[in-house]
Amino acid sequence: MARYLSPEWVQSFDDALSTLDLSDVVAAAGARSLAAADGTFSVVQVVTGVPPSGPAGHAGPDDESPATTDVRVVLTVADGRARVALDPSGDVPGTATIVLGYDDAAAMARGELDPADALAAGRVRVRGDLAALVAGQDVLAAAATRIGTDLADLADVTELPDPTDPTDPG
Repeated sequence: MARYLSPEWVQSFDDALSTLDLSDVVAAAGARSLAAADGTFSVVQVVTGVPPSGPAGHAGPDDESPATTDVRVVLTVADGRARVALDPSGDVPGTATIVLGYDDAAAMARGELDPADALAAGRVRVRGDLAALVAGQDVLAAAATRIGTDLADLADVTELPDPTDPTDPG
């Protein structure tokens, strides 16, 4: 099982998405956003404070606390297809960009934090076309249904951090 937001996790998620024809969902989602009306858009998710995937979350044997990093994952929708990829250099522009901390991203993935509530509470920052962000969520939700997994219950396919275990860094 791949650790949430690791390169292996992103690749596995992309592999599953790449097999799906989502033309109908993309058209419906794009109808609500001028930026996504042509069925082509991208959503960049910047997750801050992501623990390394090494043993016990440590970057090296002499570290007393785990080093963290920011991870950029890009959802690109075009030609009725959705793809996800890492963007470590930050070169991919997004129709919308969301920025949130790792704990909040993991809580959303576990279905414990509603994205709208997190946005209202200021725990998520959004730049760009908010309607494109919603279109991206619609596409991902439909993709999850077609893949046979509920995005709110990624625990079946993802190693998510346990918020009740202080020794689990993520």
